[in-house]
Amino acid sequence: MPATGSSSGPRIVVLGSLNIDLVQRVRRFPQPGETVFGDDLHSYPGGKGANQAVAVARLGQAVAMIGQVGTDAFAAPLLASLRDAGVATDLVQESARPTGAATILVAEDGQNSIVVSPGANGTLTPAMVCSSLERFSAGSILLCQLESPFDAVEAALRFAKSRGMTTILDPAPAHQDCLQWLPYIDYLTPNETEAAHLAGLRSPIVTAADAERAASRMRQHGANAVLLKLGGRGCFVSAPDRAALVAAFEVSAVDSTAAGDCFNGAFAVALVEGLPIMDAVQFANAAAALSVTRRGAQSSLPNRNEVDELRRGSTR
Repeated sequence: MPATGSSSGPRIVVLGSLNIDLVQRVRRFPQPGETVFGDDLHSYPGGKGANQAVAVARLGQAVAMIGQVGTDAFAAPLLASLRDAGVATDLVQESARPTGAATILVAEDGQNSIVVSPGANGTLTPAMVCSSLERFSAGSILLCQLESPFDAVEAALRFAKSRGMTTILDPAPAHQDCLQWLPYIDYLTPNETEAAHLAGLRSPIVTAADAERAASRMRQHGANAVLLKLGGRGCFVSAPDRAALVAAFEVSAVDSTAAGDCFNGAFAVALVEGLPIMDAVQFANAAAALSVTRRGAQSSLPNRNEVDELRRGSTR
């Protein structure tokens, strides 16, 4: 049985965005200046931060969310989705700005293209996040992304490390500024596009050798461990004592929205339960694989029984 949160509160906290996702499926992405027809427009609770928090809760760990929403009609369904999943929302505050939104196009092969309007997410301040993190201590895990103001994310990472917390940064959307924070990051988890950008590569990451080169460059910048998410190929792990590809689980993908968020949430769960890094990545790969077999963001995130069953099946 998975460990549960302690009586003193969650050991995993997510600092990040809460967005309403407006999703439309298309045969292919439009070229500049081109109009294409798509399927019906659907709305789902999303935001990289909220997705990661829900992923943690679905996998059986107590988790708290730090973020901002507006006072508009989108705020209520976002908070309801978090609470329904079991995420503590007392650290989510209201902003005068509109609730964040993301417009997502999903192609037939499951790949997506996303435009984010930060709205209320952009009103988080360093003082807000550090005040919220005061209730967490050594042994807790902080998950961050880059859909919140950079100064707030940097302050959170610094503050968390000063308290002995484990820190995970999903550098999405990628920005070179986050390389300055590497001394405060235990696990950096870019996807292949983000990794190429952060590593300064001029060509895409195609092979395991490409992944190793990109991860090596990021570790030269000061990263302790890099988990380079390669989609259907798996995850390349570059840590102080090892470097290896952890293979993906074979599934039929229909929508990759939130797969990376699912990976990060699952990885945090595995770490707080004491799994070694390679086993933790394998657990996260299983969760992410299940998420791409379903449409939507939070609606696609698997529960613990599903992940455990997929992992058991892979060993038969």
